[in-house]
Amino acid sequence: MGETILKLNNIGKKFPGVVALDHVSFELKKGEVHALLGENGAGKSTLIKILTGAYEPTEGTIEYNGKTYEKFEPKQAKELGITAIYQEFNLVPYISAAQNVFLGQELKKGIFLDMAGMEKKTTELAREMGVEINPKTKVKDLGVAYMQIVEIIKAISEDTNILIMDEPSAPLTTREIDAMFQIVKRLKEKGITIIYISHRLEELFEICDRVTIMRDGKYICTKEIRDVTRHELIADMVGRELNEMYAGGAGASDDIIMEAKDLCTDKIHHISFSLKKGEILGFGGLVGAGRTETARALFGADELLSGTIMKNGEVVKIHSPKDAIKAGIGLLPEDRKDQGLVLGMSVKDNIVYSILKQETKRIFLDKKDIHKKCSDLKDDLRIKTPSLGQISKFLSGGNQQKVVLAKWMATDCDVLIFDEPTRGIDVGAKQEIYHLMNQLTAQGKSIIMISSEMPELFGMADRVIVMHEGCIKGELSKEEFDQERMLAIASGL
Repeated sequence: MGETILKLNNIGKKFPGVVALDHVSFELKKGEVHALLGENGAGKSTLIKILTGAYEPTEGTIEYNGKTYEKFEPKQAKELGITAIYQEFNLVPYISAAQNVFLGQELKKGIFLDMAGMEKKTTELAREMGVEINPKTKVKDLGVAYMQIVEIIKAISEDTNILIMDEPSAPLTTREIDAMFQIVKRLKEKGITIIYISHRLEELFEICDRVTIMRDGKYICTKEIRDVTRHELIADMVGRELNEMYAGGAGASDDIIMEAKDLCTDKIHHISFSLKKGEILGFGGLVGAGRTETARALFGADELLSGTIMKNGEVVKIHSPKDAIKAGIGLLPEDRKDQGLVLGMSVKDNIVYSILKQETKRIFLDKKDIHKKCSDLKDDLRIKTPSLGQISKFLSGGNQQKVVLAKWMATDCDVLIFDEPTRGIDVGAKQEIYHLMNQLTAQGKSIIMISSEMPELFGMADRVIVMHEGCIKGELSKEEFDQERMLAIASGL
């Protein structure tokens, strides 16, 4: 690590009724990988938006390469070499990788686009990072890992000095994460400073040099990563000691609540399994293995070409999500923002829109009963919101996930499908979600949990079904849980 490249001095940011940042001081050294940690709502995103010029600080100053600024404009931050890669990809799907890399800064020959030049430069930048990519491929035809690579190439094509990576590993598999780590190390060797934001704490010990922790909009501490333990990081983040992360559930009964027999869609092939009452049944596998597609088939979101679904020993016909809800099946989707919530609607409206029919007396809504149900669910799930009227997009990721769960609890579903239930949420909120899952199974409800995090699967599930290329390739009991074994099955070995 070299000299200090950037310092934030007593940065404050206030929104109406909210102090988002409270006198935060923070510094970066040239060529370091610096982790920025904190629970959702700690102020990380606000800090990043100040660095990239999206927000103007209410108070404080920014020092960059020895020069003091009161604020950055977005164009100015870009010209200074400060670039961010966000969790949601900022790519245009129907144009090529090379066109995405040079979008807004296209190379030209006279008045014409220099496509060959852009493709050549994209290939060179990819090779500098140790990867090969076809620059002519449309982004929509790339895998998630290669989309992430396009984002990184796009960033470093602009003479980046500071690269902010916000949850870069969230959509990636274990192997893809290893490849990304190699890219991060190559960027570091080139002298690029990286701010690395991730809720996967084990990653920080692999690639980071230092870690800064924030809590409730305040700076807490900065430490050398080699001098701290995972347990200490968690305690600093949440301001309290967390008990065992994966508290054991009540255990499944022998009664089978649901069976899938020979399910086929255009993405999955001959899927058969059973789910017991009170069980958490895990689904593991690499990205693209067919886990989410299985969930969508069970929920009626994708058309079944063949196969049978049984609930409590009786065949149920599921042709749409409406049929699934009627059969007592709820889905917490992988993409809660696009598929689980209506972000522009209030917390109360999101909770209640699945049960509007039963909350209607003649032609009028029973507003008193609706308010009581939503208020009780808010309290039971400990949803942190100023009011039930709060617009859902302003909640943290963990609280948005709780609102989706509240929606299904309102319908009284007895089978819940959790697809990547803790993706993008902090360690404290993760533990709350795990606790809620165990509460649900203790009440006799059954859960199908899809997760790309093996510690989460092994910590929560009673059994794990492993998928590969749209098929079930194996099943592991609790006594057989082993990461190497599961990876081998998931890889088709």
